[in-house]
Amino acid sequence: MDRSGVRECWNTVKKTRLFSVLVATLAASASLGLSETAQGQTLVPTIGTTPSLPTVNPTTAETVHSVIGVVVPTRPEQSDSPQTVESTTVPVSVRFGDPLPQPFAPPPPQPQLLSQTAETRDSTPDTVTNAGTLPIVPPVAPIETVLEGTNIPDQATPDELELTPRQPPVPNVQMDLPTRPETSPEAEAPPPTPPAVQPPVGQPSPPADTSEPRVLVAEVQVEGATPTLQNEVFQAIRTQPGQTTTRSQLQSDINAIFATGYFARVRAEPIDTPLGVRITFFVEPNPALRVVQVANAKVLPPDVVERIFSPLYGQILNLRQLQGGIQELNKWYQENGYVLAQVVDAPEISPDGTVTLQVAEGVIADIQVQFLNKDGEATDEAGNPIKGRTRPFIITREFETKTGEVFNRRRIEDDLKRVFGLGIFEDVRLSLNPGENPQEVVVVVNVIERNTGSIAAGAGISSASGVFGSVSYQEQNLGGNNQKLGAEIQVGQRELLFDVNFTDPWIAGDPYRTSYTVNAFRRRSISLIFDGGDPEVELPNGDRPRVVRTGGGISFSRPLQNGWSASTGLQYQHVTIRDADGDLSPKDEKGNDLSFSGTGKDDLLTLQFGMVNDRRDNAIRPTQGSLLRFGVEQSVPVGNGSIFFNRLRGSYSFYVPVQYVNFAKGPQALAFNFQAGTVIGDLPPYEAFSLGGVNSVRGYDEGEVGSGRSFVQASAEYRFPLFSIVGGALFVDFASDLGTGDNVPGNPAGIRGKPGWGVGYGAGVRIQSPLGAIRIDYGLNNEGDSRVHFGIGERF
Repeated sequence: MDRSGVRECWNTVKKTRLFSVLVATLAASASLGLSETAQGQTLVPTIGTTPSLPTVNPTTAETVHSVIGVVVPTRPEQSDSPQTVESTTVPVSVRFGDPLPQPFAPPPPQPQLLSQTAETRDSTPDTVTNAGTLPIVPPVAPIETVLEGTNIPDQATPDELELTPRQPPVPNVQMDLPTRPETSPEAEAPPPTPPAVQPPVGQPSPPADTSEPRVLVAEVQVEGATPTLQNEVFQAIRTQPGQTTTRSQLQSDINAIFATGYFARVRAEPIDTPLGVRITFFVEPNPALRVVQVANAKVLPPDVVERIFSPLYGQILNLRQLQGGIQELNKWYQENGYVLAQVVDAPEISPDGTVTLQVAEGVIADIQVQFLNKDGEATDEAGNPIKGRTRPFIITREFETKTGEVFNRRRIEDDLKRVFGLGIFEDVRLSLNPGENPQEVVVVVNVIERNTGSIAAGAGISSASGVFGSVSYQEQNLGGNNQKLGAEIQVGQRELLFDVNFTDPWIAGDPYRTSYTVNAFRRRSISLIFDGGDPEVELPNGDRPRVVRTGGGISFSRPLQNGWSASTGLQYQHVTIRDADGDLSPKDEKGNDLSFSGTGKDDLLTLQFGMVNDRRDNAIRPTQGSLLRFGVEQSVPVGNGSIFFNRLRGSYSFYVPVQYVNFAKGPQALAFNFQAGTVIGDLPPYEAFSLGGVNSVRGYDEGEVGSGRSFVQASAEYRFPLFSIVGGALFVDFASDLGTGDNVPGNPAGIRGKPGWGVGYGAGVRIQSPLGAIRIDYGLNNEGDSRVHFGIGERF
């Protein structure tokens, strides 16, 4: 056959589908069957055909005979001369459709055309674009893809061989990739050709996956990216020249390219070439990040967004870096108590590089109250809701958190503490329900009410009152309004004593939580000023003097910021000095006046003002924090005695958590208290400061240390658990009247031999009870005496 006939026959073979099969078969055979190669050489198979190869129609069942020549390199002889590769041509008879005989590997089937699921298609029929998604909320998950289109017509063209990722449902937040930006001049630069990757010498090639067709890759190109981004692509993909690839591997490469975070769209286009398939990845980089905006944010400061994302401005938008910034944004929410807030929607990326994040911060749609029974159930046996005595607004007004604000765990915890601190609930719980808007939440306060009322009655006989009877009543939730009413009346043979008080902890309609207390009283006591000493104060008839106070007053208090609260009030007292029979006794047995007026009757009208700063972690059993109290009392000169004085007093306590012993589990703390006070101006004897006793220097009896116009006092305790509900304490106390005992009219301390200062130390136990800690202390003083003291609650 002449040369023109051979050329015509060759062109005929190239036009048939058999040519592609033969090329792929020979390439796979050459690469898989020749594992022993000369070190450092690249073996390129050559293909030869006989001039008599007939034309074949692959759609028919005709038998075609052909002879294929394969260049098989042999191992070179060892010599000093340059190595050469010798080849031998092995003829093989092949029947179309039958497997090749050994030692050749079976030829890969004819490459299937790969299709994509496109979301948008350009006007030109051979160009398909895809708007993919990439998960933003952690963890960073690779894009999972599924290839479709296995039933492609045989007449499909290479332009249809495009791949796109198909994403499974992503549980958190997804990001819609931006639209295609304008092509930059850098994208027009010719792509670098990646080096061919060969298996390591002496190691077998990876086993072929026979579950899907494989094709030989002759060349890999990247279009649409700068050289830097092209390197990112080449480092991400596994498809390499000189190796075979499959539909799944190309899809995996597209996923890997997307996973770099730099690209908005990726597609792959395979094209047949004489030496194999050229794979071209067409990529579209994201725009340069210009600014990040946060939509629907109510509590997120703009400077936080700027701090997190500004280092990325001006760079090509990388979705993985953007995702890291979103994670840091969510972390800020968590650390600041906004536990329901997070980025919840796919970011919007505009072509100019503006990224808009959608956040749901957990806005409170409503605050509701639900009553529970003692078993914690919201309904009774009949299925009806539990009804409470407390009016719901009494609970909700304690919440500083309001409807429309963002849920903050720290503020909610403080709100719950205030509700529990009302003292009318056994338990307070919180639950969250979804609102009508998915970005809103309904806060439900679940409360278990306690019994708030009590009544008691009794009778007895005493030397002071003779036969007497008493009745008392206490209600902490009067009318379901958390108002407190207390009354105690004692009727005896000689006199009538009473104490009635009413407290409204929050005046209705007042936005500042102002409370008020009104009280009326008639009280009688043996004053500590006249108690203790040697000899003790006595009346001319040998009785102990009694101080009887009759009066009333009103006081107001209001919480301030940062743990502060303030109070003010007005009080009037009519004070008399009487004996056991109720008769006036203005002087003691030494002729000293026991009242300021000298008549045994004084009128005392005082204006009071106080400030308190409470930063304790627990008001009943504090282990850390501090408590500061400061008070001023100014008398107005009216009535008997026209008393005019100003009294100043302050107290400071602080607590330090420690762990010194391990008798039982429980909190341990060092507690310290310092007090001081003074009176300027007139001073009735019964208004002096009394030192010594259970609330002063333990180890001394009540009032034994001194009675002065001024004083200082200090105490330290180590509190620790012993077992179960029993705890222990070690203490030391000190107090001094600073030498002012002689300045009290009548000098009740000086003439009774009180020392004016003292030190006490010892140990005690604390038994926890519903009334508070029952305190039992055994103290020794610096004079060698000792005392046992009882009290309710911690001393400070």
